[in-house]
Formats: sequence, C-alpha cells, structure tokens
Amino acid sequence: MRSNSMKRISVILLFWISCNVCSQNPVIPFKKEGITVDGILNESVWSEVPVHTNFYNLLPSDEGMAENQTEVKIFHDGNFIYIGAVYYDTTEKQQVSSLKRDVSIGLSDAFVLVLDTQHQQQSGNLFAVNTYGTQVDALVERGESGFGLNFSWNAVWKANTSVEGTKKLYEIAIPFKALNFDNKEAKFGVQFYVRDIKNNSWTIFTDISRNYPTFDLRFTKTFEVENIPKKGISRFAVSPAVVANYQKDVVNDTTETALNASLDVQYNVSSSLKLDATILPDFSQIDVDQQVTNLSRFSVFFPERRNFFLENADLFANLGPRDVNPFYSRRIGADSDIQFGIKLSGNIAPKTRIGVLNAQTEKNTAMQAQNFLVLVAEQQLLQQFTATGFVVNKQKTKSLNFLNDYNRVVGGNLNFRSKNNKWIGTSNFGMSFTDGISEKNKFYNIGVDYNDRGVRGSFSFKRVEGNYLTEVGFTPRLYTFDALNNVLIREGYLQTTGAIEYTKFYDTSKVLNNVRYLNYRNTTYFDISGVQNQMSHFLNSAVFFKNLSAVYYVLNFDTIDLQYGFDVLGNGNALLPQQYQNWNVKVGYNSANNQQVRYRFNLQKGRFYNGEKITGGAYVNYQLLPFANLELSYDINAINLKELGKETFHLARFTGEVFLNNRLNWTTYVQYNNQQNNFNINSRLQWEYKPLSYVYLVVTDNFNKDFNRKDWGIALKMNYRFDF
Repeated sequence: MRSNSMKRISVILLFWISCNVCSQNPVIPFKKEGITVDGILNESVWSEVPVHTNFYNLLPSDEGMAENQTEVKIFHDGNFIYIGAVYYDTTEKQQVSSLKRDVSIGLSDAFVLVLDTQHQQQSGNLFAVNTYGTQVDALVERGESGFGLNFSWNAVWKANTSVEGTKKLYEIAIPFKALNFDNKEAKFGVQFYVRDIKNNSWTIFTDISRNYPTFDLRFTKTFEVENIPKKGISRFAVSPAVVANYQKDVVNDTTETALNASLDVQYNVSSSLKLDATILPDFSQIDVDQQVTNLSRFSVFFPERRNFFLENADLFANLGPRDVNPFYSRRIGADSDIQFGIKLSGNIAPKTRIGVLNAQTEKNTAMQAQNFLVLVAEQQLLQQFTATGFVVNKQKTKSLNFLNDYNRVVGGNLNFRSKNNKWIGTSNFGMSFTDGISEKNKFYNIGVDYNDRGVRGSFSFKRVEGNYLTEVGFTPRLYTFDALNNVLIREGYLQTTGAIEYTKFYDTSKVLNNVRYLNYRNTTYFDISGVQNQMSHFLNSAVFFKNLSAVYYVLNFDTIDLQYGFDVLGNGNALLPQQYQNWNVKVGYNSANNQQVRYRFNLQKGRFYNGEKITGGAYVNYQLLPFANLELSYDINAINLKELGKETFHLARFTGEVFLNNRLNWTTYVQYNNQQNNFNINSRLQWEYKPLSYVYLVVTDNFNKDFNRKDWGIALKMNYRFDF
C-alpha cells in the first residue's frame, strides 16, 4: 500500500516538474566567448547553447510542421547578440532577388529575426540576410490595423552565410547598442522565420495562422536574457557628410553649383532612449518617389524615406488614421531647407515611451522660416490597452523669436488588442488651434478590425470638422479644388467604412491554394450636417493556385454628388457639379513569384462621370541574378468625356539594378508620366565602403512629356560614420 502511494507521489512529482520545465521561457544565455561572423558556425560556443527548432508551415499552407526544418542557436556576450541558423534545404541551389541592402527578402532565400526588445508588442526590429549575405533591416511599426515594416531604418550589424551541401548556414551579430531595450526587464519577444523562394514557402518558429504577417509582434516567443547588460551601452555615432551639387536649368539657361556639408549625430541616453540630431541635412541620395496617375480630386500619400525621421517612427507616424493624420513628416523641409533637427525618442519606463522632435527650416524667397515641434507620450495602461497623447506645433520664426503665426494640433488615441489577437480597436481625437480660428476645429475617429483565419472584417467612423487644420499633417479630403472658380475649398465631412473578407483554404488540393470568395468594402461620405455626397462599393474575388499565382476580378461602383467643378483631364474643361455614377470592371492575372521572369497584367473598362474609361496595366520583372534585376511597368488610362474632351494618360517606369557585389550597385530609374508632364531619369551609383558609410554619385535628368529637356544635375555625396 505504501509502495503504491509512493508511486503515485512520484508520478505527480514528475508530472509537476515536467509541466514546470515546459512552461519556462527559453533563454538567450550569456557566454564570454565571442565569435568570428563568417557564416561557418565552427566555434565551440555553438555546441554549448540550446537549439531552437520544430518550425511550422506558414505559406503556402499553415498546416503542420515544416518539411524542411531550421535549427537556430542564440546567445550574447554583453556586447552582441549572436544568432546561428541552419536551414536544411533539399538542394544546393540558391535564389535571391537583389544584392542591394534593405530590399525586401520576400523574393529571396533568407533567414529573418524579429526582436521585440521592449517586450511590449508595440514596436520592434527586423534583421534579415539572404543566402548571398545581403543584409536587410527594418522597423516593425504598429499601425491602426496591425503591424508594418519601414525599410528606411538602418543599423550597423554583421552577417555572413555559407552553403554546406544542401544546408544553408546563417551567422549574425547584432550589437546591443543598436537596440532599444529595458535593462531592468530581461525579456525579449523573439521570432525566427525562413523564406525559401525556390519552393515558394515560408516556415516560422511559432505556430501562427497565415492571415497574420510574419513580423506581428503579438506572436513572438518570450526569451529570458541571461545577464542582460545593466548599464546602457554607450553609443555615440557621428556621420559627417559633404555634397558637391551641380544643377542646370535648361529652360531659363541658369546654373547652380554648391558644396555643402552636413552632420548627423546619434547618442544613447540610455539603453532604451535615443537622441538624434542633424545639421544642414542633405537627402540627395534618397530614392525617387514612384510616380502615379491620380484621377481623384485629392492628394496622394508618399512614404517618408529620410533616416532622421525614422528612429521610433511609429511614435510619430500613428497619431491618427492614414488619411487624417496630424503629423506627416514629409511636410518638414518640403518648401525650404532644414537648418537643424533634434529628436529624443524611446522608453523612459517599461510601459512608457516618449517622443520629442524639433526641426527648424530656413527662410527663402517664398517662405518664412518655420519651427516644427512634436511631443508624443505613449502609455501602456493594461495588457490590451495603450493610450497616446500628442502636440504638433508649426510656428513662423524670425531670428530667434517666435512670431504669432502658428498652427497647433493636440489630441489623444486609445488602442485595444484582444487577448486572442483577433480584435483591434482604435479611437482618436484631435483639436487644432490656428491664429484667428477657434471653432469647428475637431476630429473624431473610432474603428474596429477583426482578423481570423479565413474571415476578416472592419468598421470605422470619422468626423472631420472644417477648421481641423493640420498644416504638418495629411488630411487630403478636407480640401477640394473648385476648377470652375479656381479656388480651394475647405469643408468638413463624415465618413463610414465597412469591409468583410472571406477566404477558403484548400490545403490538400493539388491545384488550388485558396479562393478569396468575397472581399467587399463600402465607403460612404457625408457633409458635416449628415447629407450623403458619395458612396463607393468595392467587390473582389480571386483564385490562388498552388504556386501562388492568381487570377482575379474587381467591381467598383461609385455614386458621387459632385459639389464643385473637377478638371480631371487637365484641359480646362471641368465637370459640372451634379450627381454621377461611375462603375468599373477589372480582371487580372499575377504570375508566381519564384520564377526568373515574373509578370502581371490587368484590363479595366467602365463608366467615368459623363463618359467612359478604359485602363490597362502590365508589369514584368526579369531576374538575372546575382548580377542584375530589371523591372518594367506600364499603365494606360484612356478617358473620353464626350464634349469635355478625351485624354490618354501614360505612366511607364523602368528600374534597372546592377550588382557588382553586396556593397557596390548601380540603380537607374526611368519614369514617364504625361499627366504630370514629366519624363525623368535618375541614375545612382552607391558604394558602401564601410558599414553605413557611403559614396553616392547621382545623376538626374528631367524632360517634359514631349521629351524636351527642362533641367539636369549631378551630385556627389560622401559620408563617414564614426562609432564611439
């Protein structure tokens, strides 16, 4: 009897121990031994750290364990976090899309690491390396309906790769000084995943559903960091730069030559608080914006690419919905040069983040000098709730004095994420203060998103009053140009948006991957008194085959009560205010992404105001890798508005990339847009002679749509990064 009791006690004890062990978080162990990052993984320390494996399928199917498994080991020595990964491929072949830094790894064989170093599921960092050793880093940013990536963020880190038979080896070293972490909370959220473009698969460390992005911080696994550095590791980086610039205005027969210097400084106030400063910044090396054909009445959003504005960018960029955002950093320096900028951002407590940004622009012939100030505070209230408060101020200055000519916006946001990760809720409030305007100056928004495997839905309501002025923001629908009276009208509005999507997955089919049976969205606009003036319907279905190629259709139907004249053709003949019904049918095909030649095309036809519109688009990408990558796209919009005239808008873009190695590449963009009366050539030679130290040679040439030259220029820029 006693023997049986002892057996039961032993079984219970063993069960308790096993459950307790299984419930413990994995560890990033501390080891004094460093490594040589050569992609070989032959140091003895690699045999002393635990293996993390048993990766799951994510795409093209999210069912079961991955057939091609990955083993990952991770440790740190107090200065660097080291990661070694082995992907057990079935072939020696490698396939990549680019040798250029910070090009998305979606079309390459690659290993990816995501770190949530604050362990708050608010923001993080992504580090990726393809099999040729090309590095990609990005910010993981929280948006209004999930997480996104910003590839313009850069850090200094090391990576190397090798191939042993069919095994792909990755070795990475990330310095603690590049990370924003809390040294009092020794926990990181960690995610690993592998892209194998050859078989079009994604495999991932944690078991998540395919309806979530791989970098969604809610699905990272908690790792305990052993002996995390208790002191903030000093980082003091200084990047001086010099730019020689020559510009020739052919139309006015003038030339301008300039030699300018600039300085960027980064300093770690603590392990989680960063200070950035820039003096006379130059952005001549930034990629040109991709041109678009705009047939709407409103402005088009273009993303921020300037590095100074990108550290902790989600703090500043998510102060409102994308189409009613009180802060749009591209407004700073858009009309006059920036003299200096300073930014303090990061965590001052485990659940508290702050952001302070101040920038001063110069006076020129068209603009008074301006000062821009943004203050943001974000507090995690509970596990599911986060609150944000902000102030945005733009004010004219003269010498060192602030003039009484300003625009200010204050507001707050409340965000909710459910424990089961299916629901996201957002509410926003804003109020503007402008010299001489003190009423009808508010903004409200509330929205909810639902996301489950196969089913997604959302609803939002916005109220934007007519005097909600955000001169440093992006509120395109607040302004309408009256082409009949040549005047810009500002009017408030109400907006409701509802959407639902249903997709069925065919995991056992040999032909189909999934079918999107329903993707419907309705957006309705009202004037501020509640009278409807536009209702837009969007309906889409798509069939995705096993190789992830797709065929689809789109139906659009809009009822528009046009309030003001609209010169959509740009010929001086404006559409008259009245009610119009637009409809459009679109069919298209996208090829599989893992082919050497990728392509897609679409055809559209429909009613457009009082006439008709026929649209076509085509894209082709030829990958001659690892040496070159060529892309060509073309869109045509043929519009016939009867007595108001007809016009055909052409938009063509060619991108050619030549890779001499991972550090030296030559990129050329050629764009033609007759709607903007512009034909542009931008060619850039880029040499990263030291991590984040570059030499750029940039040539630009601009013509009108008839190919008559307007202006051209050449710029030579060199910077050197000192890390202390």
